[in-house]
This record gives sequence, structure tokens and C-alpha cells, in this order.
Amino acid sequence: MTTPPDLLAFLDAASRNPRSIGAIAPSGPRLCRRLAQIVPRTHVSTVVELGAGTGAVSDAIGERLPPGSRHLAIEIDPLLADRLSARRPDLEVVVADAADLRAILWARGVDSVDAVVSGLPWSLFPAATQQRIITAVAQVLAPGAGFATFAYLHALPLAGARGLRRLLHGTFDEVIASASVWRNLPPALTYTCRRPTARSTWATPCVPTAYAAPSEGSRVNRA
Repeated sequence: MTTPPDLLAFLDAASRNPRSIGAIAPSGPRLCRRLAQIVPRTHVSTVVELGAGTGAVSDAIGERLPPGSRHLAIEIDPLLADRLSARRPDLEVVVADAADLRAILWARGVDSVDAVVSGLPWSLFPAATQQRIITAVAQVLAPGAGFATFAYLHALPLAGARGLRRLLHGTFDEVIASASVWRNLPPALTYTCRRPTARSTWATPCVPTAYAAPSEGSRVNRA
């Protein structure tokens, strides 16, 4: 649940990084729960969250993850990352760009993950950035794993949102758009994606040197 201090922290981050945070408020409970449905409940899993922000979706993921699971939360804003790590010390919070996903996981000895959940503002990203992130997601998903993300209804006609839809359908064999979540600010829908195509998982060079694992006793890693 988003608290008033969480909202203030979110608005502060949005004012400092308007090209990285494309919302006016953290995701609401219904949207968070729908995104988290991609997370397995029946076995210990490794889950990656892109654009964790204040942790609204992190909490919904945590409600589903079985004990012993691993939850890596990637957030580019260092102040939001610090706040999230203090509130949720069980998370592995990484201050990094989601486009460097493969290098981040490589530095932690993670070859594949059981789910990726994204809160990134896709419509703000150029096509090349969208391509890099989605390709990395497809490459790290374990067999049977899935990817969940969302889009705001008002942004669907924008070029960035149209490009994302084309990219998802070109990368995954199955892409399911949900019904609209009207009780969210702003209203949104989710995309659930499974079975990356063979072409999308072709290996590309991974340069991991920028992302060392966190030091002992630290849950926040800075690139």
C-alpha cells in the first residue's frame, strides 16, 4: 500500500528525473496484484523487478513469493532505491539501468530467472532502449517463465506505446493484454508475455564489469 511519504518520495523522484519516471503516482493495488500474477507461488523462484520505485509492485510480488525465493529489484533512482531498501531489507536492491539487465544478473551468478515484472515507462523510451531491455528480458527467462508489464491507457496511441506492442509481439510467442484497470491513476492495462522466440534469444555480448555484487551487509548495490 502506498503511504503519503511514499507518494512524496515518488513525486520528488519524478521531478528530478522526468524522463525516467512516466507516472503521476505509484501503481495502485489492483494493477500491482495483476502484474504480480506472473510470479510462481508453488516453488522457490528468482524474480527480477524492473523500475521498482517506491515498492508498490515489490509488495505484491512479495505476497506471492515462497520462502527462500530471491527478489532482485532494479531501480535507477538512488534515493528511491535507498528508501526501498530501508523499508524492505529482504530485497536485493540494485541501483542500475534496466537496459543492463544481463550484466547485472551475470555479476550475481544468475543465469536465468522465473519471472520478470516491469514498472518501466516504456512510452518515454526510444526504440533502441526498448529493444535492448526486451531482448535482455527474453534472454534471461527460464523455460516456462514469463514477463509482465503495463501501459497507461492514455498513452496507447503514442509512438512509444505502439512500438512496444510491436516489439512484444515480435519477441514472444504469446502476448496477452488484460482488461483495463480503471481503478488506477492513471488507468492502465497489463501485458503478460511467454515463450520467447528463437531469434529473440540469440546471444549478444555481455559486459559485466560495471555491476559488482553488493558488499557484505549491504542490500543496495550502486553501479
